Amino acid sequence: MSTAVLPRGVTDTQRLKQVVLSMAIGLRPMLVGYWAVMVFALFVVGLLIQLVSGGVTASAWDYGTQSPKYFSMAVGITITPAYFSLLISQGVTRRMFSVAAGIYLTGAAVATSVLWVLVYQVERGLYSWQGWPDKLTNAHLFGNPSQAGLIFAEYFLMILSHEVTGWLLGITFVRLGFWRGVMLLPLALLPAVAAELLLVAQWLAGILNNVGYHRPPLAVAVPTVLVVSALGLYAGYRILQPMAVKPPKG
Repeated sequence: MSTAVLPRGVTDTQRLKQVVLSMAIGLRPMLVGYWAVMVFALFVVGLLIQLVSGGVTASAWDYGTQSPKYFSMAVGITITPAYFSLLISQGVTRRMFSVAAGIYLTGAAVATSVLWVLVYQVERGLYSWQGWPDKLTNAHLFGNPSQAGLIFAEYFLMILSHEVTGWLLGITFVRLGFWRGVMLLPLALLPAVAAELLLVAQWLAGILNNVGYHRPPLAVAVPTVLVVSALGLYAGYRILQPMAVKPPKG
């Protein structure tokens, strides 16, 4: 397979930065738009609804606990069909594409997690000022919104693992087609399922606790989620290696 020769003076590191930047710019409307919708529709509107329907009784921001990981899965799904053919045809190697995707997805997970931490802190200050209870409506690694480190850890791990599941879903269905993509669903879902079972947070926590399953120590759970996510990124790269660049339709 032939690839374009890098122009004189352009290093692989510089090319990698450009690939990551292209992903960041291209997906920025999707990501920033999601942040804006969540802050306005969930936090601001959710708080107003509580105020006009009997008073504030719980954290408005916590109602959106499930949203970031599923949105982030959609981001992971998008990368391959949106960027693979475009970047590979410009001389970017499959390895560089995979590394850039991993960097972008990690950065997006960090940014979204930081946003969640910040809004929890803004909400905590507002609720404290007004004397409102900031009760959490979902199970978490953290017990109250003041535990910023645990908030970040939970959301980062959940978001990253679901992004990797999206990455694998996008690759398998584009590379192998619908039916073989369906057959590989267990592989694609593994990072997200591992995070849910190891962290035992958010909506699945109640179900797992009811059947007697409890979270392993975080010293085991956190590195295991990171390792499974890293292996998922690598598995996606291996599946991409023989993938041909499809010509545009029409």
